[in-house]
Amino acid sequence: MSPRVRFAPAPTGFLHVGSARSALFNWLYARSTQGTLVLRVEDTDAAKKTDEFVDAIVEPLRWLGLEWDEGPYFQSERLDLYREAIDRLVADGHAYFCDLSREDIESKAKEAGLPDGYHGWSRDRAVQDGPGVVVRFRAPDEGITVVDDVVRGRVEFANETIEDFEIRRGDGSPTFLIANAVDDHDMAISHVIRGEDLLNTTPKVMMLWEALGYGPSPVYAHLPLLVNEQRKKLSKRRDDVALSDFVAGGYLPEAMVNALALLGWGPPDEVEVRPIAEIIERFTLEAVTKAPAFFDLKKLDHINAEYIKGLSPAEFVAAVEPWMTADDAPWPADRYRPEVVEVLAGEVQQRIATLAEAPNWLAWLFAPVADYEDKAWQKAMVKGRAADRVLDAVLAGLAEESFDDPDRIERVVMGAGEALSAELGERVLSQAPVRVALTGVGGGIPLWQATCLLGREETLYRLQMARDRME
Repeated sequence: MSPRVRFAPAPTGFLHVGSARSALFNWLYARSTQGTLVLRVEDTDAAKKTDEFVDAIVEPLRWLGLEWDEGPYFQSERLDLYREAIDRLVADGHAYFCDLSREDIESKAKEAGLPDGYHGWSRDRAVQDGPGVVVRFRAPDEGITVVDDVVRGRVEFANETIEDFEIRRGDGSPTFLIANAVDDHDMAISHVIRGEDLLNTTPKVMMLWEALGYGPSPVYAHLPLLVNEQRKKLSKRRDDVALSDFVAGGYLPEAMVNALALLGWGPPDEVEVRPIAEIIERFTLEAVTKAPAFFDLKKLDHINAEYIKGLSPAEFVAAVEPWMTADDAPWPADRYRPEVVEVLAGEVQQRIATLAEAPNWLAWLFAPVADYEDKAWQKAMVKGRAADRVLDAVLAGLAEESFDDPDRIERVVMGAGEALSAELGERVLSQAPVRVALTGVGGGIPLWQATCLLGREETLYRLQMARDRME
């Protein structure tokens, strides 16, 4: 029987990096073993089953290319199954009603001189069901529960350390513990692959699984913790963790998948940047490490840059289009020309780590007038030797050019500098003042092809405008 794995996120309003990594590892395992990936939404709180919450899960998964085989199933639509299981556990003596509030529990623990937490006070009180009454599972008092984890190995939990945990809340809704046990059995889930932070819930689910007579439990694999540069657990309050931020930041989905795959797993040949098909071929759960995985933004940038370089010019134009046509693009919408981007794609692709950086390299080609950077103007125009004469010579040399040959543009500009150097007996740089006149900055992509695309009229206008400003 082929493996059946499930990705079961809670609807939190966004998909974060940790959840995306869990989704990917489930997907990789399913694809590498010809298994089935089941998508299940843990929304036992029915109020969170809104289109917005659901889209926040499924859209990032689709962006990553992680298509599922079954689902999505919603726990909010399966409540009767959980209630039936809870009733069985109560009837069989594996669970009982408890009417103690959190304040009651804290008070009793303090009076008894016991650690904070629930210590089984309602086990034999014969509490009747009613409003505000919870249902607790009767955890074993002795022995151990063993989790044979694919990643972490044998993990033992002393049963005496596990309090009688809630499986139904006071409002009648089931907790995710009972919902997971019922769903994993009902959906024939064979492997549960999820984050290390859920390891401590596993013995509780296994206890429920056994009490319900479900037979052998699924195989568990708990993925390593994700940490930031300070080796602290990734936090949505402190770190960039929302996948939507990376989408907006100009990261390619293929690059993000590649980077996520390296968070706790590495290919045996240590080649990190590779197509997803090769990652699937090499992926095994047994190769996942239990050491914390560093979410390295610099490595992500490097991987993304490599994928950007691998795009064809047409693919690059399509990928970068949202940034080139955004409302806040530094040029009027009617001045944008995708054919210009396609011609210059190779030059831009070599220089950027994210797609969001592309407009900065091309803005001068679409913006109506160059905005001069003061530092660049001072260096090239004020301190640059004979910059005024350079512009005069280039203006004259380009006046009759057809602007269809980048080499001729280069010869005119560089020739102006060579002629003035010979005349003055000192080296005169001609490219720098021309670049500042056309682009407003001191660096950028090669000028010659770009100048042809800028066109004769606009080029001469900008050169003359800079020359007038020097006066």
